[in-house]
Amino acid sequence: MAFFFEVLIGGLLSGIMYSLVALGFVLIFKASGVFNFAQGAMVYFAALAVVGFIDKGVPLWASVILAFIVMTLFGIATEKFVLRKMVNQPPIALFMATIGLAFFVEGLAPLLFGNDVRPLDIGLVDEPIPAILDSLNIVVSRFDLTAAGLAALLVIVLALFFQYTRVGRALRAVADDHQAALSIGIPLQHIWALVWAVAGFVALVAGMLWGARNGVQFALTFTALKALPVLILGGFTSVPGAIVGGLIIGASEKLAEIYIPPLMQSVFSGNFGGIEGWFPYVMALLFLLVRPEGLFGEKHIDRV
Repeated sequence: MAFFFEVLIGGLLSGIMYSLVALGFVLIFKASGVFNFAQGAMVYFAALAVVGFIDKGVPLWASVILAFIVMTLFGIATEKFVLRKMVNQPPIALFMATIGLAFFVEGLAPLLFGNDVRPLDIGLVDEPIPAILDSLNIVVSRFDLTAAGLAALLVIVLALFFQYTRVGRALRAVADDHQAALSIGIPLQHIWALVWAVAGFVALVAGMLWGARNGVQFALTFTALKALPVLILGGFTSVPGAIVGGLIIGASEKLAEIYIPPLMQSVFSGNFGGIEGWFPYVMALLFLLVRPEGLFGEKHIDRV
């Protein structure tokens, strides 16, 4: 039983990290109604910016501030040179624009900061917490717990901000109809710039945490793929849904990795390793058949 809870806790902590990545998608989708294919590239770019400044002799705290400025400017530039030209365009056009943006960022990041795999030390030690290990005989990583706590705090703060502030209401209005939002005086350009800047900050935090765990490398761009099942389960327009979806995906993939292979081998024989890599997508596919809009997604009713 102790091992079960150890796996479950590890999965939940990883799930919160997935929620952080998914949050960037939710923010952009709520503002523009399009899936931001460039979010993974933004995570990579932000982490690479931090280590790039550190390599130049800049302290960690100053590197984080400089990277935040870079990501903010990136968000503002995206709004000015990409989104502003595509107001009231079909969602597929915006989606294609983010694909082009992703390739642009993936090429620009190593050009500016190098493409070598580099470690990122943010002061979090990946070691078991002695108090939990001694009392419950459960291994819980200090790094995982601290990183999950930071991610959860950021997700909660942003959820409250966009749910209970005028900016949040304006954001939802912009997502529903760009032209209608403009007609009632909502500054569409300012809203988009703000949301992309916030998404850049979220990418910075996610890039630092994942970069500290796995190293800063091009593989960080694929963290976006981990957010897809989270978004499908939680809903593309719900910040709380990103949290719940991340917890479900994180816990289920860890439990599936441990308990499903022995069961499958006993029934069919053969090798059933690597389930953690594809199980969340199968789970999301099955969930689409039952509730396509997600647990917290908004139902759309079209009158014909």
